[in-house]
Amino acid sequence: MNHIDPRLEYVFEIRATVAPDVRVGRGPDEILTFTPITGGTVSGPRFSGEVLPGGGDWAVERSGTAQLEARYLIRADDGSAVDVLNRGYFRASDEVLARMDRGEAVAEDDPGLYFRTAPVFQTDAPQHRWLAEHQFIGLARDGVGERGESQVCIRVYAVL
Repeated sequence: MNHIDPRLEYVFEIRATVAPDVRVGRGPDEILTFTPITGGTVSGPRFSGEVLPGGGDWAVERSGTAQLEARYLIRADDGSAVDVLNRGYFRASDEVLARMDRGEAVAEDDPGLYFRTAPVFQTDAPQHRWLAEHQFIGLARDGVGERGESQVCIRVYAVL
């Protein structure tokens, strides 16, 4: 039986600016938080635009691993809208968490960090229809923007 190994094509990076987490609570073994998305940028070889304010990221943390679900809109450079549903997982060592709390950059391949997502896109814009017709993965990290604001940076790859 033949099999193929998937290939990845880098398509763009999302830099979502975020406000401080809002702790919702939950129970003794898990924590529910909401992180408001306040804006951002999208840039890359296949797609560019801006992250619109008003979306957010829900996270449920259990035993040191957070299950994430973010929902937000992107306005493409041509004015069309793209809906994003991005699910994934975040886990970091105590040392990496301390570095992040100090505002230090942590590389996506740092062995103390696992931050992966699977974004799904919806749009009726014909020129961006490919976004709604492919599977994607995201390699993510927290970061600090040019003006010192907190950001989540996600490099998005199409699975070919």
